[in-house]
Amino acid sequence: MSRSVLFVDGVRSPFGRAGAKGVFRDTRADDIAADVLKGLLRRNPTVPPEAIDDVAIAATTHEGDQGLTLGRTVGLLAGLPTSVPGFAIDRMCAGAMTSLTTLGAGIGFGQISVAIAGGVEHMGRHPMEFDRKANPALFELGIFTEDSLFMGRTAENLHDLLPSITKDRADEFALQSQQRAWAAYEIGGPQADLITIDTVHGAADRDEQLRPATTLDGLASLTPPFRADGRVTAGNASPLTDGATMSLIAGDDAVARFGLTPSMRMVSYAFAGVSPDSMGLGPIPATDKALALAGLTMADIGLWEVNEAFAVQVLAFADHFDIDSNSPFFNPWGGAIAMGHPLAASGVRLAIQLARHFENNPDIRYGLTTMCVGLGQGGTIIWENPHYSA
Repeated sequence: MSRSVLFVDGVRSPFGRAGAKGVFRDTRADDIAADVLKGLLRRNPTVPPEAIDDVAIAATTHEGDQGLTLGRTVGLLAGLPTSVPGFAIDRMCAGAMTSLTTLGAGIGFGQISVAIAGGVEHMGRHPMEFDRKANPALFELGIFTEDSLFMGRTAENLHDLLPSITKDRADEFALQSQQRAWAAYEIGGPQADLITIDTVHGAADRDEQLRPATTLDGLASLTPPFRADGRVTAGNASPLTDGATMSLIAGDDAVARFGLTPSMRMVSYAFAGVSPDSMGLGPIPATDKALALAGLTMADIGLWEVNEAFAVQVLAFADHFDIDSNSPFFNPWGGAIAMGHPLAASGVRLAIQLARHFENNPDIRYGLTTMCVGLGQGGTIIWENPHYSA
């Protein structure tokens, strides 16, 4: 059995600054996720909670308030009946993306009909610290080097591999991300899909790390933390972030049964591995695979949502596929450099924004979401616009 996999709706928390000054500093990760899931359920009242077949919620660090099988516990906290199962996923930055593809595969195969896919990351409570968790044998076998577990160093390696991507280019792209994100907020774009979270420090109703006053001179003055002569700075990389995302996906049978309106159709997806020391290249082979599976070429794609872990990684993707990174269809609302990147949550954030761009661009048929992934991976999903009209 094969069915269409349809992205019905997606919402997210505002993304907060990780650490002692962030709005979520005293809020549990699973509470943020539960509040976002409650918001998603409120927006889709025709779907009976007991009809949800499964819940997959991702995190990169599965411990404490991000442990205990998030899909199950967050579902219960959000008020889903005990009959609805759930599970947790980890593919580092592509966790929520993998939630989408894993449950999407179940829908496409006909085993489930409607599901919740999301992710959460509280980087203030759960710093990455990958170097403390790795098996020493990975170094002894030569699979990992001292750079492999420090994402900023892998970004510097990309600059070494691709000298045409200068620091000036990275800073210019970072400025564009900040400007586009602020412009999107000015027209009320992202706010439509934000769920306000009440905290002991006030209501979180807006991404906390937007920097509309950013200038090229300011970016040029920042000190590179990973090398004395480095090109990666806090200005052209995504900040440490707290936040959660949730989405409702369904088969065409459930869409008809519950009177739902799809925002996108999943066409294909792929994950690929690259050297852990150059993990930012991961979106390139993942996209090649996803395009081949869809029977498409990059010429068929009209909208791109590329996760901005680092500017150099996004520019490497754009240069490889000969895409104009200044195009209004390439990260139209900016991205993680401005909004933040709560690791395992970001894959659904990309999908939420692409769905909005599809709605605003009915002349574009296909788009994609893609991201690099720690330890040397990449993930890509190709989507079709249900509003398309030639």
